[in-house]
Amino acid sequence: MVKLMLDGFGGDARGWPAGFSHELGIECYHVNARFSRNLSDIGEFQGAKILLIFWFCLQAIWIRFRHGVRNFYYVPAPGKPVALYRDWLIMFLCRPFFKKMILHWHAAGLAKWLETSTTIGSRSATYRLFRPVDLSIVLSRYNFADAEKLLSARICVVNNGIPDPCPDFNEKTKPLRDERFDLRRKTLAGETPVEMVVVNVLFMAHCTREKGIFAAMESVLQANRELAAHQLPLKLKLVTAGNFVTDDEQFEFNRLQQNPEAAATIEHCGFVSGVRKDQLLREADLFLFPTRYLGENQPVNLIEAMAFGLPIITTRWRSLPEMLPPGYPGLVNNQDTGEIAAALLKMLAYESGEILRKNFTARFAMEQHLTTLAAALRTVETG
Repeated sequence: MVKLMLDGFGGDARGWPAGFSHELGIECYHVNARFSRNLSDIGEFQGAKILLIFWFCLQAIWIRFRHGVRNFYYVPAPGKPVALYRDWLIMFLCRPFFKKMILHWHAAGLAKWLETSTTIGSRSATYRLFRPVDLSIVLSRYNFADAEKLLSARICVVNNGIPDPCPDFNEKTKPLRDERFDLRRKTLAGETPVEMVVVNVLFMAHCTREKGIFAAMESVLQANRELAAHQLPLKLKLVTAGNFVTDDEQFEFNRLQQNPEAAATIEHCGFVSGVRKDQLLREADLFLFPTRYLGENQPVNLIEAMAFGLPIITTRWRSLPEMLPPGYPGLVNNQDTGEIAAALLKMLAYESGEILRKNFTARFAMEQHLTTLAAALRTVETG
């Protein structure tokens, strides 16, 4: 999301030609402060990260004096001790050199974590080093607690946004979705005797227990048993896409797949991108993401699923319910596989997903994201 923002605002202003100014009025001077190579690295201690902190902070301070940048934009970490200590050090080194502080809350739950999982000393250090915050940009109302915890002077809600990954939705994808939805509806109603109808259920995320990979597997198997018990000619097929973060979880997944029932139902594609990713999203009938990931906030995989008009089953977890239309029926409370299986069966005949496509274009399109974000950033100078 930071890269999309940077690209949307014209890239690093140090590379701009003389006299150039972006139409949205934002100049970004970017330090690519990448500390983690993958999800498992986030919040983990590594000696090399300490050296990187000093190197990144030195670059930021150089930009402050070389280009006269007064506003410090930073993405706080989720609630993990090592990540918090890193943020402390960055605030200690950089904060004195900048006039205004902008925090963009991509992760969620820091406020609750500070209150329930840290010492009074850690909370006090966080308040001293971060405050005052001139602007907090949050993705949802859920995030307000994080911003309010650090006494942000101004809080602006700005949804994530992505370039439309399915610009031909109305011409190509919607007709196929409508046709497959109508077939499912008629099959469930017993109106059309047909051969076995396969319903593609897509899980696309890091393949971890927290993100819901194992809950997704068992839920699809339970739903299939229910369909078979009612002698309905429908079968769910789960397609999982994404990398495993730990060897233990990959071993467990492989062990579960040795079961003949799972082997006939579950396909793992590994990490996908480009044409293959587009194909999976177009061919899917349902999108399943029963996450309980600690830092989950407004995940891009759900935004992509909405862009492709995919009916979604996900958890009432952190900001996720706010992403979906009011009263959306595809929400479950947690990773209870019985509840998820029931939601899968209910969503088979719910709708084709067009309502979620409309939700994407109204709230998560890239143009709207950049316009709203630029307006929020400008309040630091004008507000």
